[in-house]
This record gives sequence, C-alpha cells and structure tokens, in this order.
Amino acid sequence: MAPSAKGERVGAEVEEKLVKHIDEAYAMEQNVLRMLDGMISSTEDAEMRRELEQHKRVTEQQAERLEKRLEAHDAAPSVIKEAGGMLGALMKGAVDVARSDKAGRNARDGFATEHMEIASYELLERVANRAGDSETAAVARQNRKEEREMARKISANWDRVVESTLSDK
Repeated sequence: MAPSAKGERVGAEVEEKLVKHIDEAYAMEQNVLRMLDGMISSTEDAEMRRELEQHKRVTEQQAERLEKRLEAHDAAPSVIKEAGGMLGALMKGAVDVARSDKAGRNARDGFATEHMEIASYELLERVANRAGDSETAAVARQNRKEEREMARKISANWDRVVESTLSDK
C-alpha cells in the first residue's frame, strides 16, 4: 500500500492488525468447538456434559459474532488457520478417548483454554478500540464475559473433578 499520508498508512496497519486478531479469535473458537466435541463425548458425568453442551452453544454464537465482524471488514475466515485448529482438536479428541483421568484432564484443559480465550478477547478489545471499531470491541467484551463465566463454572467444580479423578479406573 502506498498511501498519500502517514496517517492513512497507520490507519490501514491498525485495520490490518484488527482483522488479523478477529480472524485468530474466530479460528480459536473453531478449535474450541472441536475440543468441546471431544470433551462431551468423553465426559461420563451427566451434569458436566450438560455444561459442556451449553458452552458449545455459546461458543457457536461467539464464532458467529466474530464471523460477522470479519464480514464487516470485508474479510473472511482464514481457511489455513481454521484447518490447523481443526487438526489439533481432532488429534486431541483421539487422545481423549484413550486416556484415563478424563474428568481431571478435561477440567484442566478447559480451564486453561478459557483463560487463553479471555486473554485473546482482552487483546482484541484493545486493538478494536485503537482502530475505532466499537462493535468489535463490544463483541470481544461479550465473548470475554462468557469465557469468564465458564472458567468460573469449572473453578467451582474442582472438588467434584478431584472426586471423579480419584475414582477413575
């Protein structure tokens, strides 16, 4: 890009970074959806399975909101990033089926993933604010709020997870 003024270039660079962060958040949510499928299929506790299924629905809504923000910036999700995330999630799913201590590992992996998502949305909101995109900033805040709620739910169940882990054969 050969802009006529330095301000235009800075604006274009911020816009480019914003789209990159939206795309990465979208790819992250696609990866999480695949991970949730594996966790749901390997979770024996009915209540935990319901929570995971509910979080999957929330995650689908988050991905949809992000896809709309990409469209608002005349962009589409990166197929390469999404494919890489799907491959990783599928590999994790195959390992989940075979491993023992599913409850403990699912809770640990879920808790870590929620916090990675929270951090991603903190960053996305700040980049969106710098770019003057209040709608993307609002999406980031909403998604972050939902991720914090899921992290709180996992945290509230550590004792239950430990009980399940200790009784897992």
